[in-house]
Amino acid sequence: MNDELKRGIREKSENGEEDVGRLSVEVKRGRGEEKIRVCLGEVVKRGWRKKRIDLGPPPLVPCNSTHLRRLFPATHLHNMRPLDESETTQVFEKLFKFTGNNLKNIVESPSHDQNPGRYCFRLHKNRVYYVSESLVKRATNIKRENLVSLGTNIGKFTKSGKFHLTIQALNLLAANAKHKVWLKPTSEMSFLYGNDVIKGGLGRITDNINAYDGVVVFSMSDVPLGFGIAAKSTQDCRKMDPNGLVVIRQADTGEYLRNQEDL
Repeated sequence: MNDELKRGIREKSENGEEDVGRLSVEVKRGRGEEKIRVCLGEVVKRGWRKKRIDLGPPPLVPCNSTHLRRLFPATHLHNMRPLDESETTQVFEKLFKFTGNNLKNIVESPSHDQNPGRYCFRLHKNRVYYVSESLVKRATNIKRENLVSLGTNIGKFTKSGKFHLTIQALNLLAANAKHKVWLKPTSEMSFLYGNDVIKGGLGRITDNINAYDGVVVFSMSDVPLGFGIAAKSTQDCRKMDPNGLVVIRQADTGEYLRNQEDL
């Protein structure tokens, strides 16, 4: 456990110095147990020394609050957890870029399990999973180090906290795509090797695409191949020369062979 988890505070109340507004959380690490003390006031950097502040008695912080997660990494508190407000915003913004108003179909989709419920999003080891609620309940009985994956992995958070969609999200995006492009058979292999889409390889394109919209790439037989960002609008694409850039590739199904270890 790092030094940050051992920080504490002591506040000044009206009747003198005493501990107020303190939340105790037990975290098991190996064979031993250590305690964390959290408060909305200022955090002391060195040990458990006294610190006077005039903020008044702060309210207790619930264990699942965004504030608590900012103070202490979630990996110390949960094996697998729901997304917090900031993480949910990032995930939904990425999905909305490709699905538009169809995002509600993803969020409100009912589970196909025997027990009624819906699909939800869970974070595990920096990866975001789209999974049924009943499967989440069963997965909580598995130790974190033994849990490899659950549901559909749709993306991951980088070390800097940025969310990126991965190729595993393709089926979810393809079923709810707002903007689509179709490739000529002669251009499919180039795209699956990680190249961008140029005008000469474009078979069809949906109307009303604007530059920088998210698009899902299909074969002419409607097989989803990947997704990317539109470099030009639909109107501009029709006026371009054959070597003009149409779609900036972000992910393609060829990654299942090229990047097996990372997936």
